[in-house]
Amino acid sequence: MVTLKSSGYAPVNGLKMYYEIHGESGASDLPSGSVPLVLIHGGGSTIETSFANLIPLLAPHSQLIAVELQAHGRTSDRAAPESYQQDASDVVALLKHLKVEKANILGFSDGGCTTMQIAMSYPEILNKIVVVSSNYTRAGMMEGFFDFMETATIESMPELLKTGYMRVNPDPKGLQAMFEKDRARRIAFKDWTDNDLRSIKAPALLMVADKDVITVPHVVAMSQLIPDARLAVIPGTHGSFIGEEISYTKGSKMPEATATMVLEFLGLN
Repeated sequence: MVTLKSSGYAPVNGLKMYYEIHGESGASDLPSGSVPLVLIHGGGSTIETSFANLIPLLAPHSQLIAVELQAHGRTSDRAAPESYQQDASDVVALLKHLKVEKANILGFSDGGCTTMQIAMSYPEILNKIVVVSSNYTRAGMMEGFFDFMETATIESMPELLKTGYMRVNPDPKGLQAMFEKDRARRIAFKDWTDNDLRSIKAPALLMVADKDVITVPHVVAMSQLIPDARLAVIPGTHGSFIGEEISYTKGSKMPEATATMVLEFLGLN
């Protein structure tokens, strides 16, 4: 039986950072010497909106640590902007707080950018990474994406993401702050270089949908730059194949197919 075994808040770089530990019933929270799989959600999301359909498929095979980043869900905010560099520092600090020496990481969308930043800046903590629907240059986004972001308002935010936030943190001001910081983080994004990606030494599985907001040729290029990368192009839209709440079609078996590929790559099947 797979259960939510524990959850809590860690003091991380001025945040109260929320995390959950999932796994098999009866096991200790984080067995000594284990290599857990860390889940990093997408922008504007919570653990549930990104991963509710994927966690039950992965938890029988690995300890999972699901996190919520600055201003997202149950994690507090601070008087500083969001950035992938800061998110990476926060996740690594959380893992140190939990006494995790090595981890696999799966990041979705903005969480995938954070995962790549961890791989560039903190390679010693990584075993393998799974990067789902993420980019390394602005040109990798679908045409018109940044024009849309420049004028986006809270009304532009998908209702399911707003509902997901309010479900775990009923604070309209917090929701607005999260939206503004996420939007600013994306607008301010500066391209990584090809050499930045070549510096990633962790084995990587890059996954993208054929109708994603990240272009397939861009992710193909990423797979050719990261030295030990594998590539999976999957039918669907942004987040659909992991069961993300906005794009998931009830009854779809794509999350099961995705989980199988992830577990195979991580050697956990």
